[in-house]
Amino acid sequence: MTQTVLDNPATDAAPPSRSRVAVVYTTPETVLDDIGRLMRLAGYQQTLDAAAATLLKINISWQLWYPACSTTPWQLDGVIKTLEEDGFQDIIAAHNGTVVVDAKVGEVNNKHLPVIEKHSIPNTHLEDVEWMQFQPKAEMRVLGDIFPEGLRIPALFPGKNIIHLPTMKTHVFTTMTGAMKNAFGGLLNHRRHWTHSVIHETLVDLLAIQKEIHPGLFAVMDGTFVGDGPGPRAMQWQTKNILLASADQVAIDAVSAKLMGIDPMSVKFIRLAHDAGLGTGDPREIEIVGEDVSEVNWHLKASEDTFASRGQKLIYWGPLKRLEHLLLRTVIAPWSYVASNLYFNGYWYNAIGRRRARKALETPWGALFRSY
Repeated sequence: MTQTVLDNPATDAAPPSRSRVAVVYTTPETVLDDIGRLMRLAGYQQTLDAAAATLLKINISWQLWYPACSTTPWQLDGVIKTLEEDGFQDIIAAHNGTVVVDAKVGEVNNKHLPVIEKHSIPNTHLEDVEWMQFQPKAEMRVLGDIFPEGLRIPALFPGKNIIHLPTMKTHVFTTMTGAMKNAFGGLLNHRRHWTHSVIHETLVDLLAIQKEIHPGLFAVMDGTFVGDGPGPRAMQWQTKNILLASADQVAIDAVSAKLMGIDPMSVKFIRLAHDAGLGTGDPREIEIVGEDVSEVNWHLKASEDTFASRGQKLIYWGPLKRLEHLLLRTVIAPWSYVASNLYFNGYWYNAIGRRRARKALETPWGALFRSY
């Protein structure tokens, strides 16, 4: 086992535990045990309250299976296995749907449901639970203005630990996506797309809320398949055989960004969260335990767009900005959901994505996916 500090190998002082990120290389044959080693290296037992229930926030970015897009079945399986081995008894799987993604279809296509049934844990879809009014103690950067009637969060969340289960991929709106972005679906309802024009500030607000409501906050990130290009869906996949874990949601995203070849502090939500003291985004202050990845740079293409994302950016930040309210927040808003489904589920997946997904199924990780 090696231990390094990114970009600062000569440092003698150990950073605080909140800035620790564990990194482990893995294989399809060893991944479940590797996840246990990863989580323990990252100190998850010192982070989570074993007496509290623990939510597993599953990521479904697409109801179709596509490499690097959504939580992998082995990622979910390994986390549950580790929790059970270490005496965590109250474990709850949590999914969220969106206006363009059906999580109840996605949990089947992405093979989450067989894992949940294997371990016999409760399975919750957040659109089916009670949502409660919530007033954050922290000052909100943007959410108070976007939702002046007040914020509503799932009543299931307060008082429970949460483990986020993101995958490593680039993103058309946030450059890269990971642990901080994974809270977006859980804490905001189907009007969450109202925040896309201020998405970076929104993610910082959501992290502040999480620190208020969860006794323990942790993330296990899967980089067995990595998404390169216009994520979270229309990506080229790469096999990288890597896993990350941390109690610091900012630090794990920063390490993920750096591995991708992205300067973490150039990613606005990472920099804002770092400056607000919500975590550590500066690579020089992050302790890496496990593998030495100080020289890794995958040179991923974080600036690519799709036809759909170019249109969305015209609305969020371009010449169509003045029409944002009309186009996305009134009764005509469903045009955008239909357009998204037609583009991704109709055109892109059938013309491009299906062929790429089939090639991924021919890899050792694809064989493991089929085994579930």
